[in-house]
Amino acid sequence: MRNPLSILITGASSGIGRALAVAYARPGVTLFLGGRSEERLAETVAQCAARGAKVKSAAVDVTDAAATAAWIAACDNDAPLDLVIANAGISLGDPLDGDLGRHTEETFAVNVTGVFNTIHPAIPLMRRRKRGQIAIMSSLAGYFGMGNAPAYSASKVAVRAYGEALRGLLRPEGIAVNVICPGFIRSPMTARNDFPMPFLMTADKAAEIIRKGLAANRGRIAFPFPMLAMVRFLQMLPASWLDFVLARLPAK
Repeated sequence: MRNPLSILITGASSGIGRALAVAYARPGVTLFLGGRSEERLAETVAQCAARGAKVKSAAVDVTDAAATAAWIAACDNDAPLDLVIANAGISLGDPLDGDLGRHTEETFAVNVTGVFNTIHPAIPLMRRRKRGQIAIMSSLAGYFGMGNAPAYSASKVAVRAYGEALRGLLRPEGIAVNVICPGFIRSPMTARNDFPMPFLMTADKAAEIIRKGLAANRGRIAFPFPMLAMVRFLQMLPASWLDFVLARLPAK
């Protein structure tokens, strides 16, 4: 959708979520922004309002299905949603620095179930209007299972596949579905990484790439290209070679 006027974004308090909100902010646009930190969310709201957008924010926990659905319904009632960006996500660091099972459950609760809780209430609303756009935040880490981040990479594999499947399912209903697969983006999430991050990109630059990709209705928005090429090369390696490479990735 080239000029969405009513946009909902989760995880808008920092990182790519905040950068996307600011990128879309302009007069005539209504932004519904959700995030867990009211203080940081207020900073996003101020930046977007300064650019002329009408902004409404809410402290939203996407793992709470009922509360998230109620928020989305209220937003749509206020201004029928053109674009919903399921961006909220977490990365909990070293999976062996504690309870692996709990680590995985917490990661999936936000990165997978949180995405479901965001898009499932929006889809029926858009189906009734025969128009709308759903964007799902995956990652280049979602191209294969990574030993240094099994829960994170698996969660991103799940939403990438789900979004790509929904794209075909919902196209006849007039709804576009797009999957976003960024590499390393400068944000509070990556600030904790103490290893080199190739092709590290600012959130503002990432947001502009995403905005243009969504406007063009690209099914998969994967970037930066050198990192994507590296991932594609690794996918072509024999399994034994890939094991050798992935075993040497630094711990998160």
